[in-house]
Amino acid sequence: MTKSPRPREYWNALKTKLNQEGSELSQKVGQLKLKSSDGKNYLTDVADIESILRLIQSIPSPKAEPFKLWFAKVGYERIEETEDPELAFDRAMKTYLQKGYSREWINQRLKSIEVRKELTDEWQEREMKEGIKYTILINEITMTWANRNVKDYKKYKGLKKENLCDNMTNLELVLNMLVETATMEISKKQKPKGLEKNKEVARRGGSAAKRAKLEIEKQTG
Repeated sequence: MTKSPRPREYWNALKTKLNQEGSELSQKVGQLKLKSSDGKNYLTDVADIESILRLIQSIPSPKAEPFKLWFAKVGYERIEETEDPELAFDRAMKTYLQKGYSREWINQRLKSIEVRKELTDEWQEREMKEGIKYTILINEITMTWANRNVKDYKKYKGLKKENLCDNMTNLELVLNMLVETATMEISKKQKPKGLEKNKEVARRGGSAAKRAKLEIEKQTG
């Protein structure tokens, strides 16, 4: 991207420049042993995607300009979505259509996003913090109705980093929405306190969808 004849020197100078500007990017850069062109492994600077995108913004090169324009476009869209959240759904619809999903499936998926948000809002009311506790509760729900935790469910579908819900069928999405809606309604009524009580509610919500799933399997063979 920079076409520098001395990339190492360029990189060191860029890190110095960022430090002088008060950027904390260099603190987020780690090192891993990566294979070089000579076949040997050397300690190499690495960073996560967010840090790399921030780095690109500081590269004074014509080749970086398309990325910078894209950053500006995405930033503007996020500001628009803050003022009008419906735009986020419109853009999601266009993205899914471009990926080849049917409109019927997309409508289900967008509804499932809305349901998940309502559930996580309820968990916040129950003082369940976003992150590991959400993961635990989602696992409880999934394990109850699908007999698999999220990790095993993704493995079953041959997924790695892909979103599980983006790879569900219409029926799976409906069952998943049922379990999350049931969990939310039970939680609102029971007002559980603490992780264990919320896990118990998640299992009760999961049981509702499991019964529906078993009945559908019985009727369809």
